[in-house]
Amino acid sequence: MVTINLPHAGIVLLAGPSNSGKTTLLNQLIQEKQILASEVVSSDQLRILVSDVEFINWNQRPKVEADALFDEYQQISKEAFEAMDYLIAKRCRLNKLTFIDATHLREDEREKYLQMAKKYHIPAIAIVLNLAETELLRRDLARDFPRGKNRIKQQYQHFKKTLRSIKKEAFRRCYVFGEEELQVLNVNRLENPLVMDVGNGIDFIGDIHGCYEEFIELLSKLGYEENKAGYFVHPEGRKILSLGDVMSRGPRSLETLKFFQKHVAAGNAYMIDSNHGWKIARWLDGKNVKLAHGDENVAAEFDEYERTFGKEESQRFKDQVKDLLLEAKSHYIIQQNGVNAAVAVHAGIKDYYIGKQSPRISDFCRYGDSDGLDENGKPIRKDWTLAHKSNALILWGHDPKPQPLLVNNTLNIDQGVVFGGSLTAFRFPERQFISVKAKVDYANVEDNPLKEWERKRLSAPNIAKFIEGYSVLTEQYGEISIYADGAKSALDDLSHFTLPLEEIVYLPPTMSPTPKPSRLEGYLEHPLEAFEYYQANGVERMVVEKKHMGSRGILFLFKNKEAAKPYIGRESLGAIYTRTGRAFFQKELEERILQVLSADLSGYFEKYNTDFVLLDAEILPWNLKAKELIMNQYAHVGEMALLDRSKLRSQLQKARENGKDVGSWIEETDEKITNATVFNEVYQKYCWETEGLDGIQIAPFHTLAHSTETFFTQPHTWHMEKNKEFSGLSDLFVETEYRVVDDEESLNAAIQWWEEMTEDGHEGFVVKPEMYVARHKGKLLQPAIKVRGRKYLHIIYGMDYLQPENLTRLKQRNAGKKQRNALKEFSFGVEAVNRFVRRESLERYHECVLGVLALEAEPIDPRL
Repeated sequence: MVTINLPHAGIVLLAGPSNSGKTTLLNQLIQEKQILASEVVSSDQLRILVSDVEFINWNQRPKVEADALFDEYQQISKEAFEAMDYLIAKRCRLNKLTFIDATHLREDEREKYLQMAKKYHIPAIAIVLNLAETELLRRDLARDFPRGKNRIKQQYQHFKKTLRSIKKEAFRRCYVFGEEELQVLNVNRLENPLVMDVGNGIDFIGDIHGCYEEFIELLSKLGYEENKAGYFVHPEGRKILSLGDVMSRGPRSLETLKFFQKHVAAGNAYMIDSNHGWKIARWLDGKNVKLAHGDENVAAEFDEYERTFGKEESQRFKDQVKDLLLEAKSHYIIQQNGVNAAVAVHAGIKDYYIGKQSPRISDFCRYGDSDGLDENGKPIRKDWTLAHKSNALILWGHDPKPQPLLVNNTLNIDQGVVFGGSLTAFRFPERQFISVKAKVDYANVEDNPLKEWERKRLSAPNIAKFIEGYSVLTEQYGEISIYADGAKSALDDLSHFTLPLEEIVYLPPTMSPTPKPSRLEGYLEHPLEAFEYYQANGVERMVVEKKHMGSRGILFLFKNKEAAKPYIGRESLGAIYTRTGRAFFQKELEERILQVLSADLSGYFEKYNTDFVLLDAEILPWNLKAKELIMNQYAHVGEMALLDRSKLRSQLQKARENGKDVGSWIEETDEKITNATVFNEVYQKYCWETEGLDGIQIAPFHTLAHSTETFFTQPHTWHMEKNKEFSGLSDLFVETEYRVVDDEESLNAAIQWWEEMTEDGHEGFVVKPEMYVARHKGKLLQPAIKVRGRKYLHIIYGMDYLQPENLTRLKQRNAGKKQRNALKEFSFGVEAVNRFVRRESLERYHECVLGVLALEAEPIDPRL
């Protein structure tokens, strides 16, 4: 039996004169379901498709006619082959297997497809059908459209040259079959060696660089246990996939290599090809390689190994390591339910390289995209991540970053363990990070990339990473995608209207109303629905806080001007900004407020040994920021409505006095006058005159962070106690009333409190779970739900919103998108502050800030 090994993708070029059986062989393989009909591209088929003509026979025709028919055949063939080449190129680009059914007797015809295979990084193999001339002539006589004796003889003369040259051409494999071999032909289709199923889960490991102790510690944290045979196995059957660079620079490269040599051979682990691995492999293979950048440490370890175990054992181990490194794949595609879900690579990959193999692809995967060398001989790295468009998550390493870096659906998990950073694992499909800290800085080099990253921490973000949309991996919500329209709108705001980027470390989330409208008659919102939402999600203890009717403001306060420099790059007492990142006060007034707060909080900074405090607050009165809105949308509307309705009431009264039956109209107008009066009273309650600092009140309800810690693990009662503490330190701060709800009695008391305050014209209160971050069965819960009073909602939904027909319509409102965005923005806020306090780069924490602005740009009913 003769076997053909067909690649999973590539070009299979059949060669042989007419009648040699190329089409017959392919039809047989289609019939036996060894190949697909769509995988065959035939010159005869394309001639019909482009011309509707199956065959042109110019034999035994007068010369004038024969010449004309031959010219027509040549023209049709030209168009057919152009169409065929176009179709084959498309299939190559999509990494498909294509059989080309044509004679291919000329070297230039075959070279064209070899170049196409090279261009699209796929293999090309040739199947040559070698039949005797007499058999070709015999078969021609039996055809419906014979090619003719002269033509067959001419083709056969070309074919004899083909037989001599084709095996020297650059085909991956070349099979030559006679008639007897074709009778016992077996076709074996190879699977793509770069594709693996996620199975029971894969743990991707960033660059280890010989930090064997940290690697074993990481495996333990991941749940792997060493069995009696010395294999580390996971009880759930998970597998390890290293992103390469397991050796060099670090102290125990050989132990790490031995681990992978053993576990890869056993099928318990996989390892990606990498730049250091490739260099060591070539060195072990006897190539002239200069070992530097930590590779010389591997050579020293091999020398020590030989001294300890002898030359023979050392050579055996070297051969094993060489084979391991040379056989490592350039990348792997991870499939989940048959769908490409992730790609593992060392330094980078282009989308159209995924799933293909070639020397050029291997080089790109080892080194990434570079633009020459800098003055120190180090590669100048180009950002290949910006061109990534597919939905598959690309996991990579090679370029150490202090934290896992998600950019454009590419995730860097090389956290520079050998430079004193961390060794990171990414659990897939769970999408969880597990890491261990390095024991020491093993590399101990001046150009430590982690220190270089710290030096450039406040460099301006690369706008190209965000303008076409991006995604952020947050601890609370998981991955959040921001689409291009929202990103562009947010970038426009940041470039024209906001404070400098480094000062905006947090933007507060939007707050959702109750998930469902009130079931009580005459109410659109009521506390019952908020309490029931949390109780249904396992929250038994809640905090309700009186809602101040002011404007949301963020206070970023430093203990002194010098303290600000390490954080924002210049001296400053801080910043006070709106929920969209704009300056809250005019510059002169802000400076006065910051000076007062700096003096008032001096003891606070000393007590807590912090350089700054970050506060989420409500700043009153409302007219400080909303004066124009109040004058145009509320004052004018309210005054005119009251005037018009009063005038209408007077006219209706005259009509009644004249005997007209207008009693029902008068009652309706009286109700509308009451609505207008309430409308005017409500908005005025939140406005008062201020002069300088006099009249300004700040109610900080969240203490978000100090310079060394965040406070997202603290309950809301703790945050309320901090609110009380601040109100005792400065006259600018005011205390916020709150209550705890943990049983039926306290719940009813809270509802009564809400009814009393809202009847008095106050906005309402906010219901929060006890813990700042609350979950139920893994699901993130709303961080807060606002419950607004009946009177206040006149200025939101209109002064007549309580009329039955209006209220019925309004109760159909859908708060679903508002709730989703509230959770996303909340997660962005927590993520941004955590990253800032960890002293990550401006780009890292600002992608979260940008995300909040982008979500705020989405069209959602602003009344919710």
